[in-house]
Parts: sequence; C-alpha cells; structure tokens
Amino acid sequence: MKKPLRVHVITEDDPLYVRCFFEVFLRECPRDQIELAGMTISRAFHEPIFKTARRIHRFYGTVDFLRLAARFAAAKIRNHSIGRLAVEAGVPLIETNSVNAPAFVERLGSASIDLIVSVAAPEVFKASLLRVARLGCINIHSGRLPKYRGMMPTFWQLRHGEREAVVTIHEMAEKLDAGGVISTRAFALRERDVLDRVIRETKREGAREMIDVLRRTSETGALPKATPLDMGQASYFRFPDPENVRAFRALGHKLL
Repeated sequence: MKKPLRVHVITEDDPLYVRCFFEVFLRECPRDQIELAGMTISRAFHEPIFKTARRIHRFYGTVDFLRLAARFAAAKIRNHSIGRLAVEAGVPLIETNSVNAPAFVERLGSASIDLIVSVAAPEVFKASLLRVARLGCINIHSGRLPKYRGMMPTFWQLRHGEREAVVTIHEMAEKLDAGGVISTRAFALRERDVLDRVIRETKREGAREMIDVLRRTSETGALPKATPLDMGQASYFRFPDPENVRAFRALGHKLL
C-alpha cells in the first residue's frame, strides 16, 4: 500500500475566518492518503496586538470594529481556536517563534515532510524553509494571481467590481505570490455583497480545493503541473486604507 503524503501546515491564529478553512479541511481530509504530520500556528500579522487592533480599527471603523471585537472575544472564551480543532483531529502542534528559525527548519527536515502547506501564514518563507520539504511549499490565496497579489484579495476583488473571487493554490517562491498556479476555484460574488460572507465561504471552498490538490499529489507522488505567472500582468495590493473602504461601501458592499 502506498504511503500517505506527509504534510505540515503553517497558519495563523485566527478564530473567526481562517478557522472556517480548518473546520472543513480537518473534517474532510482523507487520512488514508494525506497524513497531517504537524501544524504550526503563528500569531496573526506577526506583530504586537495593539498594532493589529489599530490596523483593524482603521479598516472597519468604530462600530464594525466593536462588533468584530465582540465576536473575537466570544470565540476566545469558547476556545473556538484552530489549535483546538487540530488537537481534536489528532494533529500534532509544533510551536516556534519564527517558521524561518534554523531549529524549526531543521526539525521539519528530520521529519521527512513531503509538502508544506501555507494557509494565511503571517511570515514570508525564506529559502531554507521553501526547500526543506521534498515537494516544496504551496499556498492558498483568495484572489486571482498575479492580478490580486498581496493582502486582503477578497476585499480588492469586491472593490474592483469583479463578478467572482478566484481561490488560487500556487507554488511558493521567495518573491511573494509569485509561484506557478496549480489550481483555481471560482466563487460567485453578488452585486451588493458582504465581505464577511465572502471571506468565510472562500475559506471553505478553498479547503476543498486544497484537499483535491493534496489527494492528486498523493496519488501521483508529485504536485500537479503548475502554470507560471506572467509577472508583467502583476499587481500588488496592501491593506486597504479608509479611502478605499469608503469606495467599497459606496458600491453597496458591507464589511460585516
């Protein structure tokens, strides 16, 4: 019998949105084909919490910020964490202050990992981490590449009037969001939509697309063939500023 694909997942500690991905992924992942050898959960944005709070407040505004903060507090009180989902699914948690730390990279190297999967990982992966697994690293991105490289692709797709959000699974390279595209899945957007809905549902759809990619990789022993990006068509988006939030709302969209 063929050995299952050994996968290590690197993600961020987000009990509201990224957790939606793992609710589906950990429940539906076929363990006879895919062995989840470990998971590393880093602090969101990899920055002090006050800086994150200031960034989120600037984006949402006071009313929506307080609504989101209440949701976040309730999730924390109920321990609706990704870590809890992982433990309940029997996935070992591997802690580190930085996924680029030599000791962490060495640990993965000694664990015979076939593939590293990034799901909203808050650090840029350095060359040593990108090379440590047999098949390298893949990432899931909630936007079409290379047009929607960067942060908050679901927001920017709604902001620019796209009819669909495109969830992309791609190879990881040293340059951010620049590796070849392995697989995509389209998600229909409404004329007047809610960012909260789009983020949650694209996370769930992305989990199913990731499972499909991992299943195919397990069956063949190699990643599906990737399509190189035309970086001449690339754009890069940063965290939205208040001006773009106002334009987003003017289109009839809501954040929450």
